[in-house]
Amino acid sequence: MSDPNTGYDVVILGGGSGGYATALRAGQLGLTVALIEKDKVGGTCLHRGCIPTKALLHAGEIADSARESEQFGVQAELKGIDMPGVNKYKDSIVGRLYKGLTGMIKGDEKITVINGTGKLVGPNTVEVDGDRITGKNIVLATGSYSKTLPGLDIDGEQILTSDEALNLDALPKSAIVLGGGVIGSEFASAWKSLGVEVTIVEALPRLVAAEDPDSSKALERAFRKRGIKFHTGKPFKSVDKTADGVTLTLEDGTEVTGELLLVAVGRGPTTSGCGFEDQGITMDRGFVPTNEYMQTNVPHIYAVGDIVPGVQLAHRGFGHGILVAEHIAGLNPAPIDEDGIPRVTYTEPEIASVGISEEKAKERYGDKVKVYNYNLGGNGKSRILKTAGFVKLVSVEDGPVVGIHMVGARIGEQVGEAQLIYNWEAYASDVAQLIHMHPTQNESLGEAHLALAGKPLHAHA
Repeated sequence: MSDPNTGYDVVILGGGSGGYATALRAGQLGLTVALIEKDKVGGTCLHRGCIPTKALLHAGEIADSARESEQFGVQAELKGIDMPGVNKYKDSIVGRLYKGLTGMIKGDEKITVINGTGKLVGPNTVEVDGDRITGKNIVLATGSYSKTLPGLDIDGEQILTSDEALNLDALPKSAIVLGGGVIGSEFASAWKSLGVEVTIVEALPRLVAAEDPDSSKALERAFRKRGIKFHTGKPFKSVDKTADGVTLTLEDGTEVTGELLLVAVGRGPTTSGCGFEDQGITMDRGFVPTNEYMQTNVPHIYAVGDIVPGVQLAHRGFGHGILVAEHIAGLNPAPIDEDGIPRVTYTEPEIASVGISEEKAKERYGDKVKVYNYNLGGNGKSRILKTAGFVKLVSVEDGPVVGIHMVGARIGEQVGEAQLIYNWEAYASDVAQLIHMHPTQNESLGEAHLALAGKPLHAHA
């Protein structure tokens, strides 16, 4: 039972996406907050993840536009890539957003930011560099770190994680990316656009294996066309550093070489040494399991973001933080449907999805599953953009749409309507009666639902 006489209403350990969202919403609701952060508020997403990687990807998109301009009747020339200039552009975006975020937090008199390394030392107490901070409620938001594998020693020069890869002053001529999930595929896509010869090595049978298999196939097809090499279903065995670079040996004996190796095998929860287990909090392989209101087994101690089992996405952390603040304030918020959290892989082409895959739908609903795949070849805006891809709908017969999977350049921008369709449990017929703007890629969602509802316009039912 929490002590009502403790100092703050909420003490938050970690100022990343989940932590600062908790703080801002709790402050709005009149709760006093201590936000503890050892580095900069904003966490991985702002400083080493979502924002800088997407800036790098956009720089690559600009390079591709110049390189391929002739097909649009525009004569342009790509003279080269100025990595210090790319980094200046990237860092300016991060800096502007960081300034805005810190300004918002400073502007809330209910929030006290405490810089330092925190550790949970009591059921209501966090120790920060020798000082003790107490609160009625504790929120664990310590985030995640770039994982590696046994035998892979990160040196920051020849063998890197995404942290070092974002700060390269010069690009290599060739690179190996170990891991074909979201992070690995995004870096491979960006680097290829910026002129690097890239080879991906993935132990699982396909790239972006967490996505619907049709999305993986489309990305693999596009990567082959772009000249991005990849080995799937081939685990890593060993690595050797040479004067010229790195040689990666796979379990089947295949050798892959490159000037550097990016280790992108996922992110682990940053919970070691934080004192969670000492306070009786149940742990699972470093993660912190919670109930639907993000409470740990100790009810006044919550956990949010990447340390909670599930997809590790910044906007998931935001959602967790808002939910926790409102739960502490007694507003009785609705729990989050994890399947309803939108997902985007910002490769070229992009992959966007919400809901469940065709495979999971068949496991859950059996032969009642209906699937429709609308090819972007019939979409005017996609033709203008010269992109290939599809909108795939997974629905239940006489029931709602339970999965939307999309592939195509810029298609991530369409996931907003897709998440409304899933989260509001819309039937194909509900969406079919809506009029979608022409010519837009958004129109492809309307066309797909028209066809699934049995009244195709520019598609076959």
